[in-house]
Amino acid sequence: MLFTNKTPRQKRKDLRALMGDGRLHQFPGAFNPLCAQLIERKGFSGVYISGAVMSADLCLPDIGIATLSEFVDRGRQIGRATDLPAIIDIDTGFGEAMSAARTVRLMEEAGISGCHIEDQRMPKRCGHLDGKELVSVETMLQRVGAAAGARMDGNFLLIARSDARAVEGLERAIDRMKAYVDAGADMIFPEALNNEKEFEAVRSAINVPLLANMTEFGKSRLLNKKELEGLGYNMVIYPVTTLRLAMGEVDRGLETILKDGDQKTILDRMQHRKDLYDLLRYEDYNHYDREIFNFRVGDTPLK
Repeated sequence: MLFTNKTPRQKRKDLRALMGDGRLHQFPGAFNPLCAQLIERKGFSGVYISGAVMSADLCLPDIGIATLSEFVDRGRQIGRATDLPAIIDIDTGFGEAMSAARTVRLMEEAGISGCHIEDQRMPKRCGHLDGKELVSVETMLQRVGAAAGARMDGNFLLIARSDARAVEGLERAIDRMKAYVDAGADMIFPEALNNEKEFEAVRSAINVPLLANMTEFGKSRLLNKKELEGLGYNMVIYPVTTLRLAMGEVDRGLETILKDGDQKTILDRMQHRKDLYDLLRYEDYNHYDREIFNFRVGDTPLK
C-alpha cells in the first residue's frame, strides 16, 4: 500500500490510453488487495473488482443485497494496493438516477478508475443465469446519464452493461447498447453472448470500446485473447477466476487435513512464506523502522 507510485488520476489516464491503443487488455478479477498486487506482478493491464465475488466473500448470493458502502470499501482497499487501473462492478447503481450518480462519485473518490452499470431490474442476478428482468430503456438512460454527469475526472471510464441479449434477443440488445452510448457510456459490456458471431455483430454495430466477460461455466465459450483481439474487443475480464482457484484449493486442502490429520502432503500447493513476504514487500517497510525486517526467510517448507 505504501509503495504504489501512481495517483488515482494517473491510473485513470492510463486506462483511457489502454482503451484507445487498439489492443485487447486482460483484467483478472481480484478478490482482495493481495490478489490485486499479484495481478500487477504478473504483468496484466488492470484489475477487475466483481460484484459477484464481493457478495460471495460476504457469503451472499449475487442478487444485489450487498450494500453500496461494502462495495466502496472493498473497491478502495483493492484500488489503492496497485498501480494498475481498477474497474468495479456497481450492479444497477444501488438505486435509480440519483443513486447511480452518488455511486460513481464515491467510486471516483475511492480511487477507482472506472465502473460498469447494468440494465437489470432488482433483484438482479448473475448475467449468465436465466430469468433476468430488465428495466425500461428510459430508466437505463437515466442511470447512464446521471452516472456520466457525476464524474469529476473526465477519464473515469463509464461502462454500460446490457443483459438484454438473453431477454430481448440480439437485435434489440444492440439497439439498447447504441442508446446507452448516446446517453454517455464510454464503453459497452454486452453480457452473455452466445457465440463468436454475436460478439462480431456487436463490434460491427457499436463504435466505442467493448468489454468481453470470460467467466467460467457461463453461456459464452471461453474465447482466447487472440480470438477476442481479432474480434475487435478492447478489454476482457475474468471476474471469478481467482476466487474459484483459491476456493478450489482451500476445499481440497481442508479435505486433506480431515483425512490425513495434517497438511504435510499439500505444502507444495501453498504459497511459500518467502513468496508472500516478497509480494507484500515486507523488507521495504524497513525504510521506516530497521527492526521490522531483521530476519531471514529461507527456502525451507512452511512450518
